[in-house]
Amino acid sequence: MWKTSEAASGSTENLTGLVGVAARGIETLGEWGVGLFTLAETVLPPIPSEVILPLAGYLAKQGALNLVLIFITSTLGAYLGALLLYWLGARLGLERSIRGLSRLPLVDREDFDHAAGWFRRHGRSSIFFGRLLPGVRSLISLPAGASSMHLGTFSLYTLGGSGLWNGALIGLGYALGTQYQVIEQYSRFLNYAVYLALGLSVLWLVVRSVRRRGAGKR
Repeated sequence: MWKTSEAASGSTENLTGLVGVAARGIETLGEWGVGLFTLAETVLPPIPSEVILPLAGYLAKQGALNLVLIFITSTLGAYLGALLLYWLGARLGLERSIRGLSRLPLVDREDFDHAAGWFRRHGRSSIFFGRLLPGVRSLISLPAGASSMHLGTFSLYTLGGSGLWNGALIGLGYALGTQYQVIEQYSRFLNYAVYLALGLSVLWLVVRSVRRRGAGKR
């Protein structure tokens, strides 16, 4: 048991940058911290689940976290975040919800419109399959709430889709848990990829905003 804890501690200390910060944060907060991360990511992504959940699975393999519990808490967190957006859509309606949320940093109206269009085209099934698509996974809850989709159906599809997504990412990290030397070696490149993705997202939002303002002045 002592060796397992030692391996878990040593492996997270060798992870660097954003990946290292996320891994040590998860290890400190424990299984319920994974759920909180997932809840926050569902509502307004601070660190994407593509980073958080594989790290949680990796730590579970090292013995720092319980594998079953991180699956339960991450899926519960995703569901509660989706439920919050569902409630917002039901309470304010789709248009008012989109207008309010699109004022938040790094959030654009087109993202909401894309999710709403996905829901219109695919109906109830979009709640399940939308959980597997970045950019749709969180925002699909708004049109579901605004259209008064049955809460039981919404909950079932959300838990099913979120569970599948979370299980796949956690399982990936768990499978790599015995290869933590490889993770340490390539964590630097994963950090670069995360920073690049964040930078490109910000740049794209700025360029899109400038273009829209220019088009509005014509």
